[in-house]
Amino acid sequence: MTVLYSGPEVPGDRDGRSSITDAALDGLITASGVSMASVEDLAAGRGPDWLDRCLERSVADIIAWRRHIHANPELANREFGTTELVVSELRSLGLRPTVLAGGTGVVCDIGSGETCIALRADMDALPITEATGLPYASAVDGVAHACGHDAHTAILMATGAALVAAPELPVRVRLIFQPAEEVMYGGALDVIAEGWLADVDRIFALHCAPHLPVGTIGTRVGAVTSAADLVTLSLTSPGGHTSRPHLTADLVHALGTVITGLPSVLSRRVDPRSGTVLTWGSVHAGDAPNTVPEQGTLRGTVRTAEHAVWRELEPLVRSTAESLLAPTGVDLDIGYRQGVPPVVCDEQSTAQLRQGAATALGPEALIEIEQSSGGEDFGWYLEHVPGSFARLGVWPGHGPVRDIHQGTFQLDERALLVGVRTFVHTVLAA
Repeated sequence: MTVLYSGPEVPGDRDGRSSITDAALDGLITASGVSMASVEDLAAGRGPDWLDRCLERSVADIIAWRRHIHANPELANREFGTTELVVSELRSLGLRPTVLAGGTGVVCDIGSGETCIALRADMDALPITEATGLPYASAVDGVAHACGHDAHTAILMATGAALVAAPELPVRVRLIFQPAEEVMYGGALDVIAEGWLADVDRIFALHCAPHLPVGTIGTRVGAVTSAADLVTLSLTSPGGHTSRPHLTADLVHALGTVITGLPSVLSRRVDPRSGTVLTWGSVHAGDAPNTVPEQGTLRGTVRTAEHAVWRELEPLVRSTAESLLAPTGVDLDIGYRQGVPPVVCDEQSTAQLRQGAATALGPEALIEIEQSSGGEDFGWYLEHVPGSFARLGVWPGHGPVRDIHQGTFQLDERALLVGVRTFVHTVLAA
């Protein structure tokens, strides 16, 4: 899920800090190999035989990769260690991975043929302090894998290993390990700019879903996520004494006008069926109770479920804000950052993914999901090629639901094998 966050100074640098010692943690990569950890394969025996054997042999590796990445989280565009791990493992399979131009992120093809199916996993962590208490919890202050990207990366690594073991593949497969999903503008744009979608016919992705039980896959035809844009309004006034607001431009009153007025007007200018909503998250102006401030800032997000509406939102927000504030006398500067388009899954790609998941797990594993108001930069890929984005159930079926983007987020590691099987069968269903 994309965070509308960007800043020059963020936690997570390792300068001056001791590195984590993986040998002290259960189920991680160590100097002498992989320490053993295992989970139940919920779809064991469903085949094909080569996939069953591959997962039985590699389950400890998959868990180790995920826990290693989890304990060593890296923020957007700093995923150097994760990139190194992915490249090393892919090369050990006899593959020839390519690192993206920015030094993080990996692309690797498996098989041959003109038809190409892409599978994508995001790699970056969040600027959040982990509070799980797990033995392999984040060793980096203020940085944690609280959105499941560690699992996504491990699943795609294991999918690569499984596809290499396949006797034959119906298509060429491109693994995309994408950096920087959690920031604007995200790493999907870098992948596209470097030409890695030019020969791709379809693209698929899975994302951890703590509200779905492990062993299930949630799909939907149409919009799965929403567009998410960032709006910043900067107001200025000559300032003055609060006893004489008529002699200046009352900046706080103007802020109040636009805080309530802009969302209200948008709700009347946009089709309510589009799920469009403007929500303010930050407002700052002044300090003294008897002084009209000279400056004020208002920041929020605009989200919509409709692609056509998303294209029209920026000029509508600008013109509406200007009209609302014109009578107040304040000066206005509008910053509008278009974030990500909605993820819109086409019918044919979703049918292929559903067929793959049903074959891998059984038809009872399929769940129809509702559209989320969250943003995801996977939507940029779908601006260029058809594809589908599914939710991977990670709730163990008991205990509290620990949501993403929280320091307490946890996942049931049985979902890792579920994800691998779903990806592999989606390729086989091509």
